[in-house]
Amino acid sequence: MYKNLFYGLVGLSLIFGLSSCGDKPKSGRTDTYSSGSIKFAADESFHPIIDEEIDVFHSIYTKAHVTPIYTNEIDAVNLLHNDSICLAIVSRDFTKEEYENYHQRGYSPRAIKLAKDGLAFIINNQNTDSCISVKNIKRILNGEAKDWSDVVPGSKRGRIVVCFDNKQSSAVHFCVDSLLGGKPINSPNIMAAETSKEVIQYVRETPNAIGIIGSNWLNDPRDTTNITFYKDTRVMRVSKMDNATPENSYQPYQAYIYTGSYPVVRTIYALLNDPRNGLPWGFAHFIESYKGQLIIKQSGILPIIMDTYLINVKVNQG
Repeated sequence: MYKNLFYGLVGLSLIFGLSSCGDKPKSGRTDTYSSGSIKFAADESFHPIIDEEIDVFHSIYTKAHVTPIYTNEIDAVNLLHNDSICLAIVSRDFTKEEYENYHQRGYSPRAIKLAKDGLAFIINNQNTDSCISVKNIKRILNGEAKDWSDVVPGSKRGRIVVCFDNKQSSAVHFCVDSLLGGKPINSPNIMAAETSKEVIQYVRETPNAIGIIGSNWLNDPRDTTNITFYKDTRVMRVSKMDNATPENSYQPYQAYIYTGSYPVVRTIYALLNDPRNGLPWGFAHFIESYKGQLIIKQSGILPIIMDTYLINVKVNQG
């Protein structure tokens, strides 16, 4: 199930037999802004929130049907570039080179910011070393820190095993670009699962592991205040300071993402290339609308376009 992780800049394109997004009669597309059927791609780490958006969208627009292709970020963007789909939901904007390529082909791509998600670092419930600094996260990823004692003096937990959701996922992309400054992940103790759910299961079973996933996988939907994470793993507190303590470290709650206290945050984008302004646009605009943003707010991640208020709540942290 798990395999050695490497980070490649180019992913193999997936072939799904989808109709082209080019604005040509032979494409066969009949969808409109609020009706018809389309497929779109999304990074698998956003699975929970995207499913919620789809359910509400379908209940409002009964003549529309959108089908997600949950894959890794590289293949999602490649599907968009190859005109196999018109919408990809990922954790990055188009690059300058990508914009230029689209414009040269006569297209006008658009990137829409949808939300901010804290990248979560989860550990086994047996592990009480629950504070970590950004500096030590970098040291683990670049191979400098291989054992728990390298980041927590005196720890007896042995080597650190880091598990990502996918070797080409947005989490990997973020760590390489934003934490390591574009340098590759060099730790020999890095593993890749296939999904975020498998990362959680791996951490449950592995006392010395750190799992890296989107925080939207962790919130307990039974708690509408979004201050409860599932109890079968620990969510690490992360600090901007070199010496992480409970006082200067934070978990990926909405409030700490909003104030900038939580230091490992990524932006979720809808990347669009749809000359027809059809259903891909309709669904993306629904997510950025008030109703779509309210779904994001209730999921535990931070909406981009909503008034946000901070309320002091006492949290008993384990």
